Amino acid sequence: MKGTASAKYSYFYRNGLTIVFLALFIITLAAQALTGWKQHNSDLTEDHVAPIGLSTYLTSGHFISATFENFESEFLQMALYVLLTVGLRQVGSAESKKLDEPEEVDREPIPSKDAPWAVRKGGLILKLYSSSLFICFAILFFVSWGFHLYGSWQNHNVEQAAKNLPLENVGAYLTEPEFWFETFQNWQSEFLSVASIVFLTIYFRQKGSPESKPVDAPHMETGK
Repeated sequence: MKGTASAKYSYFYRNGLTIVFLALFIITLAAQALTGWKQHNSDLTEDHVAPIGLSTYLTSGHFISATFENFESEFLQMALYVLLTVGLRQVGSAESKKLDEPEEVDREPIPSKDAPWAVRKGGLILKLYSSSLFICFAILFFVSWGFHLYGSWQNHNVEQAAKNLPLENVGAYLTEPEFWFETFQNWQSEFLSVASIVFLTIYFRQKGSPESKPVDAPHMETGK
């Protein structure tokens, strides 16, 4: 029945959020690549190093580092948000589970013909699937962190070479503040943004948004 009901809507109507955000991602990533390429070439010229082509820039440490340090912080934010909202509460927030009422997301999974395969399989598969959203974000975080480190290290060595300074191995680079400054400046902004939506949904509303409580809901009503 649900599949039949959704079929009457257009593909965009059914997938609009994903399509729009992916389109915005591609547009802004392309803009980042173009502006980053120009900025990097400007820096290279100042250091009396020949500029590089766009295709070369896309595999450079400068681009990889700038891209994945942002991915990393977003995936960390989502991983912690998914995990911490299991047990932590914020009275009045639309982003919190209710303080003392059972929630649909806490019930034990029931196998049925329409349930995901992992639920029907049960056992260890079901246990892993029950935490699969957090696991997925955690893996994406660690992969992004690794690419950020690699890119930042490579870019650091490009700067070292331009200044006729010795190159450093990744272990030595990890002991320096540059990489950790890049890391923490992104992490802190993500933690602030989560704290903001958790707190601001207590007092502010957006009619029609699933991220908001109903407009006439009391401030101290927790959950949506």
